[in-house]
Amino acid sequence: TSAPVKVVSSLANTDVNYVIKEHYNYTGKLNENADSGIKVTSVVFIIICCFIILENIFVLLTIWKTKKFHRPMYYFIGNLALSDLLAGVAYTANLLLSGHKTYSLTPSQWFVREGSMFVALSASVFSLLAIAIERYITMLKMKLHNGSNSFRSFLLISACWVISVILGGLPIMGWNCINLLSNCSTVLPLYHKHYILFCTTVFTGLLLSIVVLYCRIYSMVRTRSRRLTFRKNITKATRSSEKSLALLKTVIIVLSAFIACWAPLFILLLLDVGCKVKTCPILYKAEYFLVLAVLNSATNPIIYTLTNKEMRRAFIKILGQSSEGWSSAGVNLTTPPTHRRRKATILKPSCL
Repeated sequence: TSAPVKVVSSLANTDVNYVIKEHYNYTGKLNENADSGIKVTSVVFIIICCFIILENIFVLLTIWKTKKFHRPMYYFIGNLALSDLLAGVAYTANLLLSGHKTYSLTPSQWFVREGSMFVALSASVFSLLAIAIERYITMLKMKLHNGSNSFRSFLLISACWVISVILGGLPIMGWNCINLLSNCSTVLPLYHKHYILFCTTVFTGLLLSIVVLYCRIYSMVRTRSRRLTFRKNITKATRSSEKSLALLKTVIIVLSAFIACWAPLFILLLLDVGCKVKTCPILYKAEYFLVLAVLNSATNPIIYTLTNKEMRRAFIKILGQSSEGWSSAGVNLTTPPTHRRRKATILKPSCL
């Protein structure tokens, strides 16, 4: 059993958790005059997070309602959208529980607040790895996926989340720096520096593995495209290869955006591990690096729309259905019963 947590009163007469205050004070992040309200920048970030949540819900809805997307590759893309959605939710909760509210959290609550971001990050990385492995196997065997492959895909997706939850939950399970102030991170004052280094190393290794897989896939595609130049007829396998290549380009762009958005935060965390306490001022600006990382969750649905014809058509189709639904609802609400059918017929072409 853990020792009881002391609680002291702050200048604002709010309950402050002693453990949280002690760690924030040691790392130089304690702000006794923290504003009790929500900052303007936080409101802007929350609005962005709401947009992230909505657009990724739309991606999941598109995959669910489009039968031809009921394939392993799109299941993995849906899993990536789910992790992006979680990132938006987690960062919104993080913002709402920041500022003066940080000092009122218990260590367990603090670990849940920060750990949810690590879970979302882990799920994103593992989703990208799963997509790369699936593409590599498909290009290697040149076979369509069957039911057993779909079952294995769901097992792999489940494994992604189990591993992500375990990785994000390690600090609350004991790998933290409570009572070990000299080993505390500055960016995340209750996290052990060794844990920060471990996570950053794992994520970097996974991303490098993904890059290697895509380089290998690109080499295979180029080799096969050269062979096809000497053939007159295009087989079913060739058409499947072309679709795979188009989807591969989309995923490569997604991966590039992921690295561009997350690399600065990775570098900052490595700097956090190497710097002594209160010696690196840039560590106190971590929120800007985190915002850049969270913005990555907003780019993926946009990338799908711009680079993948099948998903773009599906998006437009569902948007059209939604607009027709709203138009029909508007007609039903404003048009008398005797004229609804006629007016709906007149309005229908304008919705196309």
